[in-house]
Amino acid sequence: MHGPNWLGAALFLGVQLRALWPVAAVEVHTAKEVDAVNGTNLRLKCTFSSSSPISQQLSVIWNFQPEDQSSHEPVFYYLKEPYEMTTGRFKERVTWDGNIQRNDVSIVIWNLQPSDNGTFTCQVKNPPDVGGTVGEVRLRVVQKVHFSEIHFLAVAIGSACVLMIIVVIVVIFCRHHRKKQQEKRTEVADTELTEKEKLQIGEEKEATPLDD
Repeated sequence: MHGPNWLGAALFLGVQLRALWPVAAVEVHTAKEVDAVNGTNLRLKCTFSSSSPISQQLSVIWNFQPEDQSSHEPVFYYLKEPYEMTTGRFKERVTWDGNIQRNDVSIVIWNLQPSDNGTFTCQVKNPPDVGGTVGEVRLRVVQKVHFSEIHFLAVAIGSACVLMIIVVIVVIFCRHHRKKQQEKRTEVADTELTEKEKLQIGEEKEATPLDD
């Protein structure tokens, strides 16, 4: 009877210690959202941290889920060496741009297309660390701005600047002209006042009788 009791206690203690012991896991880090222009190339950055040394069995899995929430599609796979997709939308469009020794498992997507809108996931397993977080980055592919649109925008901005300069010059000219007119009116008023004063003084002299 003592044997089974001791065995049960040992198993129970083992379960409790396992629950208290921290589970080894891989933490994956990516940007939450990325915007890119249609037709360009994009580096999707993904890094990881692990409590264990880098293993020869370390693996990296990149997947993609379109915006319509359909099934996940494989994008890229790494195990000892990079493996590019031979089928699917990312065939010959994804290349390895990471460095395992620097905990970098990034990839480059070439010639972005509107159909690439969606969520990319980056998962890293580093045995014995096989669990942990999965990096998710949402990609938004925006349309390329045409040259005509850029030209029109530049002309509009340039015209606005020129118009603003003209308005400033006109305002300065008007203020200067108004100041000159006011100075001229003041000068004329002073001249007229002086003439009136002289005339009044002359009249006063004429009105004053001379002493015999």
